[in-house]
Amino acid sequence: MSRARLFLSGIEMQGRHGAREGEKDTEQAFVVDLDLEVEVGEDRIEGTADYRKVVERVREVIAEDTFDLIETMAEEIAKACIGFDRVMRATVVVHKPRAADRLGIAGTAAAVTLPEG
Repeated sequence: MSRARLFLSGIEMQGRHGAREGEKDTEQAFVVDLDLEVEVGEDRIEGTADYRKVVERVREVIAEDTFDLIETMAEEIAKACIGFDRVMRATVVVHKPRAADRLGIAGTAAAVTLPEG
C-alpha cells in the first residue's frame, strides 16, 4: 500500500451562500479545488478514492447546505472528503468568484485542511 495525492480542480456548482443580506436569495457560482492524500492499494478504481463519487458529494454539500462563510463550507467539504474510504487527508479550497467586485478583485477563496496538523 502506498500514499498518493489526488488533485481535483475546478469543481463548479451553484449555491445559496453568503453573510451579506440578499446573498442567499439567488444562486451564486462556487468553485472547489481538492488536494486529497489517499491510500492506494492496487491498480484498480477500488484501490483508491473514486473521484467521481467525491465530486458528486462536493456538489451535494454546495447545493443542499447553506453557509454564511466560505470557510465553513470548505470545512464541511473537507469533512465529507475524509469520510471516503482511502482518503487520509483533505485540503479544500473554496472560491467565490466575483464575490468582491466592489473591492476591485476577481474573487475570494478560503482553504481548510483536515485532519489538522
